[in-house]
Amino acid sequence: MPKTHSKADCTLAERVAELAWRAMIAEVELSPKPGLVDRHNSGAHQDMTLEDFYLSANAIYPWLADFVRYGATSAGLAETSVLSGLRHIGLACEADMFRATGGVNTHKGSIFSLGLLCAAVGRLHEHRRRLTPESICATVASFCHGLSARELQLGNQQKTAGQRLYLTLGLTGARGQAEAGYPLVLKLALPHVRIMRNRHLPTERIWLDTLLVLMAHNGDTNVASRGGLQGLLWLQHQARALLHRGSVRRDKDMHALREFDQQCIARNLSPGGSADLLIVTLFLDELSRLAKR
Repeated sequence: MPKTHSKADCTLAERVAELAWRAMIAEVELSPKPGLVDRHNSGAHQDMTLEDFYLSANAIYPWLADFVRYGATSAGLAETSVLSGLRHIGLACEADMFRATGGVNTHKGSIFSLGLLCAAVGRLHEHRRRLTPESICATVASFCHGLSARELQLGNQQKTAGQRLYLTLGLTGARGQAEAGYPLVLKLALPHVRIMRNRHLPTERIWLDTLLVLMAHNGDTNVASRGGLQGLLWLQHQARALLHRGSVRRDKDMHALREFDQQCIARNLSPGGSADLLIVTLFLDELSRLAKR
């Protein structure tokens, strides 16, 4: 017999789903973002627009609560057995995204990360454990144990882009971050957000600054697939240089960020992996603040 849900559990799933949806919307509306779709332009993407991201986020929204609920109903399974069930929900969610956007891949990475995170929330809640960024990310890491080796190292004869980048450059992308428990988010991005808030910066500046921190340190497979190792190293160097000069904390720094955006567009580089990690950061930040209320 399928497990029933209390009203409180359903309310949790819906609240968590709304936070995840809001994180996707906040990321795409953040502007200007180097090489990425935002309110100003479509970045290095000729096949997608801001409207596509709204359509995509709205198509994904109904599935996010299902990820939470699956995390709760599978709480009796071993953590390493959860991923296979999540895949079925993720593929159905992905199909709805592609239908909404006419085949444009706007949020595939976010479906992966938010699906894992939402399921971790459901599992932790079912076990009556505290919902903290650390506990959520540790649970995701348990879900994904061995994932990079299975899907990137072993792979198949017809190599995917992710497998080729792993074999040639050692980049593990979204899988590696999830399997490691999102260290770039926990150790860099979230602490950076707290520091910037203490400096009383405007909210949008805080998140633009945090995106640059992620870009400076992330081995972004989206960038490497477009520009190779040299493109990735160039983008990381530019982000670090901008951070060193003060990033976007002053009004005059915004001009340098807009120039960086144009340079990324000219080089056809889009740090989509860092954008996905920013969505993870936005989601965990809001979730941790909700848990404290």
